[in-house]
Amino acid sequence: MTPSIQMPKAHLKSYSKGRALLIGVWAVLLNATFVTTMFACPQAQAQTQTQTATIASILDTQLTMVERELVSTADAMPEDKYSFAPTNGNFKGVRTFAEQIKHVAASNGVFFNSILGEPEGPMGEGANGEGATSNGPASIQTKAQIMQYLRDSFALGHKAIATINADNAFMPLKNAPERFTKTPAAVAIFACVHAMDHYGQMVEYLRDNGIVPPATANRPPHGPGGR
Repeated sequence: MTPSIQMPKAHLKSYSKGRALLIGVWAVLLNATFVTTMFACPQAQAQTQTQTATIASILDTQLTMVERELVSTADAMPEDKYSFAPTNGNFKGVRTFAEQIKHVAASNGVFFNSILGEPEGPMGEGANGEGATSNGPASIQTKAQIMQYLRDSFALGHKAIATINADNAFMPLKNAPERFTKTPAAVAIFACVHAMDHYGQMVEYLRDNGIVPPATANRPPHGPGGR
């Protein structure tokens, strides 16, 4: 049984907090119609055409897009490469591919449990700080376990976002994960920002191993260098 999802609070210190969050809030709320129509899956597009957008539906569309990219990228790496970390350059102490995924999942746990008003729970073991302790439980090791851990963290995210509405979206949380994510909307947006930061790193790990990321595998080249 996969443990409840949790994560490190201290990790967030490294971000340009207020600026990224403020930009994210307005980007999501002001460009919701464009994003939902242009980038959502066909099912989401059809739903948008028949239903009025809500704060929860907009945020959930964002999370669905992030989930699709993260899960497909995590699945694209062969299990024997999950221990890979780049070495050609200044990469001393960086996370392995497996640790990148586990860190996102653990982080999702703190983000989304804060929206639900839930305590951090047992996943606090091995999930505090910024270094080796920030990547979730050591007991989650195989590719199958890590993939399930990631999927469970996004399932928690959809559950949490479903509770956000016009009345509570910008109300202070009792257990906000950081000072710059004090409301449900802020937490949901930053969860997507955080996950996509690590997605960008995971993409480079794939390319270092000769694997074209799934998001670009079926697209035409964007320049003379290919995909």
